[in-house]
Amino acid sequence: MILIQLYLSFLKIGTFAFGGGYAMVPLLQNEIIASRGWITSAEFADLMSVAQITPGPIAINSATFIGYQVGGVAGSALATLAVVTPSILIIFVLVRMLMIYGDTPVVRRIFRGVKPQVIALIAAAAIGISNMAFASVEDLLIGATAALGLFVCKLHPIAVIGLCAGAGLLLH
Repeated sequence: MILIQLYLSFLKIGTFAFGGGYAMVPLLQNEIIASRGWITSAEFADLMSVAQITPGPIAINSATFIGYQVGGVAGSALATLAVVTPSILIIFVLVRMLMIYGDTPVVRRIFRGVKPQVIALIAAAAIGISNMAFASVEDLLIGATAALGLFVCKLHPIAVIGLCAGAGLLLH
């Protein structure tokens, strides 16, 4: 039964997560914490950290991790398959449709409406995770330093991850 729940939950997340990895974070939070109770908010914050620093899309990394934690190897495989299935099917259909109708005014207006929604979902995810991630003054300092490194100093994200990991070791 848990394997079916995993598959259906991640199929739903994969189906409605428009806008990519960060846009699906609120859906993930709702499904795996609020609705299913598979992990806690603190574990979710850790999951987001690990999903960010490991290679691969956040949706796949999250599905693989949660699937394994809840249903072992079979759960991991099913959750991962479920989260990518909608994207694969949608891409096949959309590519065909865009080849035919992509230059029409209706399609261009639809994409203009979807773009702000994606930004709003990413902002909601950032705000939700920030409440969990910035639990102390040290955390705020690390976050502010990371932002300065990325936006002002134009450091490579990998360098910022390494520096922040070192700061976490020193400050915590």
